[in-house]
Amino acid sequence: MVYLALFRGINVGGHNIVEMRKLKNTFESLGFTHVSTFINSGNVVFEDSLKKEDELTRLIEEAVRKDFQLDVKVVVINSEQLNVICRELPPTWVKNESMRTDVMFLWEKYDRPEVLKEIQINPVDNVKYIPGVILWNVEGKDYSRSGMMKLMGTDLYRHMTIRNVNTVRKLHQIISEMQ
Repeated sequence: MVYLALFRGINVGGHNIVEMRKLKNTFESLGFTHVSTFINSGNVVFEDSLKKEDELTRLIEEAVRKDFQLDVKVVVINSEQLNVICRELPPTWVKNESMRTDVMFLWEKYDRPEVLKEIQINPVDNVKYIPGVILWNVEGKDYSRSGMMKLMGTDLYRHMTIRNVNTVRKLHQIISEMQ
């Protein structure tokens, strides 16, 4: 099975610096195959045939703690889950100079449809829950009026990792080409 590991809080603002080549080596030392990284923010594609997502998460977090002395969280999803997310992602929701779309990958604690009741959604926001993620879209001109601005600093915010839609679609393409 092909998996995607998404780290929270590495190589952001000069903190928790992790060299992607070394991270790739860590994944390979765990016995994962066809390991590749994408951009410097902790996106790792890999294959493994024996373990489930929760076990993979535990192994990866422990290995990063050991190899990099960092206590960072990771979300692991399989290729089928990423297919569902990308299929449900409206094609008109993009990230460019006039629009912002983010995919918020949720930790288990918040992975439920009711999570949308816990966030401020303003009239300028387009928000959609799909198991494992919140999709958030807003026109660039309205970003400062978005409820997304109120999300930062909350407990929910600390239990997710966010990627822009362009990154998610590129990771989906990479995984699709592997299969």
